[in-house]
Amino acid sequence: MVRTPFERLIDRLRDYQGALAGITRIGGLLAERRTLPAPARPRRLPASGPLALELDAVAFGYDARDAPGERVLTDVTLSLAPGETLGLVGRTGSGKTTITRLVLRLYDPARGAVRVGGLDLRDVDTASLRERVCAVTQDVRLFGADVRDNLTLFRPSPGDDRLRRALADAGLGEWLAGLPDGLDTELRGLSAGEAQLLAFARAFLADPGLVVLDEASSRLDPATERRVERGMDRLLAGRTGVIVAHRLSSLARVDKIAVMSHGRVVEYGRREELAADPGSRFARLLKLAGVNR
Repeated sequence: MVRTPFERLIDRLRDYQGALAGITRIGGLLAERRTLPAPARPRRLPASGPLALELDAVAFGYDARDAPGERVLTDVTLSLAPGETLGLVGRTGSGKTTITRLVLRLYDPARGAVRVGGLDLRDVDTASLRERVCAVTQDVRLFGADVRDNLTLFRPSPGDDRLRRALADAGLGEWLAGLPDGLDTELRGLSAGEAQLLAFARAFLADPGLVVLDEASSRLDPATERRVERGMDRLLAGRTGVIVAHRLSSLARVDKIAVMSHGRVVEYGRREELAADPGSRFARLLKLAGVNR
């Protein structure tokens, strides 16, 4: 009679400590302040359709005091027409992820310009940028909530029909039909492939004009990888895309390739042309990886 209440009290204390730590982290997050300058006259990106992308002689270093030779990116120039897709390849630390962070305007370049839809991102309204440019990474965050809240990220729902359509577009229509309470089902026990497809459904729901993909199939088994790649193909259809590649097989359908090395673009061009040229770096990478051209 004495022990049981004490055991329950100890359990509640653990919960309290965990909640207190979470509140501390939330407080720290809310205390963060924007470091990027807001545009004096913010402009909105085109409200619909795929967006053009251009990196014009971009240089960047995470430390503003970096000398030109110490920067993460040096003189990077790339361009995509609306609806085209770009595959970024290169060794770890070559600058691929940094390019995607600049495209999302998590940082501003030290020199040069990043333009989306013909507008320098430093002049673009932040809300418009977040609406029209979307990132899907390998690290999918899921919440202890129902399917609806995991799709909308706790924002007002656009309607159940649109949520179901987004799941179907991502390849999760049958999965949703098998859930006991549909969109009201508590989300738990998802496989890595299902979690990745749910991230695609979030992107379908946002309907962006430019999608940045940290290639999502590198840690999946072959069968699940094919399922995710079909979802990726549907997501990129009619949209501009930038794909950071870990497996060269995932770049079979991109329009352009940029090979990165030490923060520079050492090779850039149409995929079919680079793959057909036995002297190109990309062709050698395909051969080493055992991937058909």
